[in-house]
Amino acid sequence: MSLFRKGNTCVFGLQWGDEGKGKIVDLLTEEADVVVRYCGGANAGHTVRFNGQRHSTHLLPVGIFRPHILNVIGNGVALDPEALFAEIDEFTAKGCAISPANLRISYKAHVVAPYHKVEDAARESASGGTHIGTTRRGIGPAYADKMQRSTALRVVDLLHEETLKNRVQQVIGERNKIFKVLYDLPPLDAGRVFSVLRDLGRRIAPFVDDTTPLLLEAARAGKRIVFEGAHAVLLDVDHGTYPYVTSSNCSALGLFTGAGVPPSICENYVGIVKSYTTRVGDGPFPTEQDNKIGQYIRERGDEYGSTTRRPRRCGWYDSAAVKYSVDLCGVTEIVLTLLDVLTGLDELKICTGYRRKDGAVTPFRADINELAQVEPMYETLPGWRESIADLRRFDDFPVQAKNYVKRIEQLAGVPIRVISVGADRAATLLR
Repeated sequence: MSLFRKGNTCVFGLQWGDEGKGKIVDLLTEEADVVVRYCGGANAGHTVRFNGQRHSTHLLPVGIFRPHILNVIGNGVALDPEALFAEIDEFTAKGCAISPANLRISYKAHVVAPYHKVEDAARESASGGTHIGTTRRGIGPAYADKMQRSTALRVVDLLHEETLKNRVQQVIGERNKIFKVLYDLPPLDAGRVFSVLRDLGRRIAPFVDDTTPLLLEAARAGKRIVFEGAHAVLLDVDHGTYPYVTSSNCSALGLFTGAGVPPSICENYVGIVKSYTTRVGDGPFPTEQDNKIGQYIRERGDEYGSTTRRPRRCGWYDSAAVKYSVDLCGVTEIVLTLLDVLTGLDELKICTGYRRKDGAVTPFRADINELAQVEPMYETLPGWRESIADLRRFDDFPVQAKNYVKRIEQLAGVPIRVISVGADRAATLLR
């Protein structure tokens, strides 16, 4: 039985990330031919568990674990070649075959260079109480250079060594002046940075391709494509809780520019939601539970970043925020994850909207000033104590668990097609 309808599928998070997208993309690859990563960088972490082992990808699409899949890193990704090859080396050592036969990289993708990481860390350290809470992996500075244009590096630039050398000398000359004045950092060695990037360019060359024609030809041939989003809608640089967001368009709206394909190529828009809410780093979080409830969820759900191992902030399910994401992205189906984590709580709360200080009721708005002041309006539902981790039929759930799922579905206005009750591939059921 297919997880979703026939056609190409985009998978993305509807909250603040860490919803379990990796597991769902992995399940979809059983029926797919191509998996495309279209946004984000090495600051993302997608975790898959199978055969008793845990695997986390950061730049490689999750389809890399199945030998029949063609994996594509799209132009919208901020590509750190050092991180990419560290990941490739890790998985090849585990017996995973990775070559140009199953991995292609857009020549248009922008490069995260060593100086981007220096800048990211220095800015965060110097920002005091106004920091964004980045992973310090250079993603933001790389995307900033993309918009600046004259200081940017694309993957294709790594393949032209003389041009690369001149560009690195120019950029390092400018960066050293800025780093000295703003952060009192020692100068970077342009020659050394060039050598690193040159060697990475030589290694990456066999993987580089014009991925738009590749994907269009796959679609024309009837091959099934899964577009793998990173992060989530509420972290989208345009539509999330700006400025406490990531630096790319990581909602479904970023698919077309990030993968370089037309809107007609994708039919299914699958939003992933946790049965509660988490976020990493700073920013408003109306339903946060900085108490025993939040700690209970964190420990049961292993809510620590797969990339950074930072503890995630935890709270009740926010249906108002999810509804915003559903409507923005045209979600056709929802996957509900980590439902098993809530087992053992006597009561569960769902936020259905917010109340302002003046008493007015308001829906979710991606305005941090408003979100910092509103009070969530909750519905309270009874919890359950029976374990659901081994159940594979919705009809076998405790009635309280079924009612909780149905209420989330009703508030979202979109069917919940799949429910995950554990980290392993097998811990999944269809409705």
